[in-house]
Amino acid sequence: MKLFNDIYVLFSYGFCIMYRIEKIFMKISMYCKENLLVFKAGEQFILKCLVFMFFLTCACKSVLPVEEGPRPHLVYVVSNGWHTAIVVSAPALVATGVLPEAADFPDALFLEFGWGDRNYYQAEETTFSMTLMAALVPTPAVMHIAALQAPPEENNSLELEVVSMKLTEEGFFRLFQALAAGFDRPSGGRTKSISPGLYTNSYFYHARGEFHLFNTCNTWTARMLSVSGVALSPSGIVTADGLMDRLREVLNME
Repeated sequence: MKLFNDIYVLFSYGFCIMYRIEKIFMKISMYCKENLLVFKAGEQFILKCLVFMFFLTCACKSVLPVEEGPRPHLVYVVSNGWHTAIVVSAPALVATGVLPEAADFPDALFLEFGWGDRNYYQAEETTFSMTLMAALVPTPAVMHIAALQAPPEENNSLELEVVSMKLTEEGFFRLFQALAAGFDRPSGGRTKSISPGLYTNSYFYHARGEFHLFNTCNTWTARMLSVSGVALSPSGIVTADGLMDRLREVLNME
């Protein structure tokens, strides 16, 4: 019983501290010309505090067996330091016929897929309460698809971190199947977009699964890579930096 009381006290103090942190960042943002950058930094700091408070073993480095065979297909993982996404060849995806939503981007050479909290991901401006809700309460998810006309490292106006890897024929197809299975299609067939996306040629779609601290956008990215044959376990992956660091370790071992 004492242990549970100690844990309760720890969490209570933690949330009080984060509430004060929120107030500090709100005051700073009122006087700072770079309002959005300051608040984003605050949100990232708060999420890291939450990760620590819930004793997530982010340092866990479970490694899966490497898939053998030729690897003719190139895919990319991109990160803005907070969120990660997967970029694949649009013609190759369309040729499989497994993802009808790809027809929304007839001129795309590459498609970027990201998954995340329905409210937070689509918000033009995020708040602390929105961040806290997304982290602590399982919430509905959305899928984001963006059309690209060049590989991400050749057209990187957003200065994203990019990691590329090659997949086997079987792994490439399994990745497409996993991406397609992530869409929520209540009536079957092709689902309609629910709102414009983050970029000029992009859209949001209803997605399966729930977002929370133990199942973030970066956990989803790691799961997609694991399904495709990359020797990477999604276990313990919460942050974008955690995913990218572990992915590089895995690729360097191959």
